[in-house]
Amino acid sequence: MAKKKKVKRKQAAKDQPSFEQALAELETIVGDLESGELGLSEALERYESGIAHLKQCHAQLQQATRKIELLSGFDAAGNPVVRPLDDEADESLETKKSARSRRRSDVDDGATLF
Repeated sequence: MAKKKKVKRKQAAKDQPSFEQALAELETIVGDLESGELGLSEALERYESGIAHLKQCHAQLQQATRKIELLSGFDAAGNPVVRPLDDEADESLETKKSARSRRRSDVDDGATLF
């Protein structure tokens, strides 16, 4: 059953235009809407189509962002060591940074001893 889902996802991805194609179509739609030459009904249809292209572009950008790998150093042979971008790790890092800054603010800076 898992193979069927993968096949369906791959087929859906093939049916969708590329990011560049969707963005170009979105730009065309925006131009059409800004021209003011469309009737209300046609303008609404173009607007809905534009929103669909915008959502697709946004989803593809999110997908690409998740695939980004961060360079974390080099191994003994000089090859880069990479790790996948991990949203949870970024959140825990921010939590640690904010905890450190709170601790630093609690420490007396020594400007006045008495």
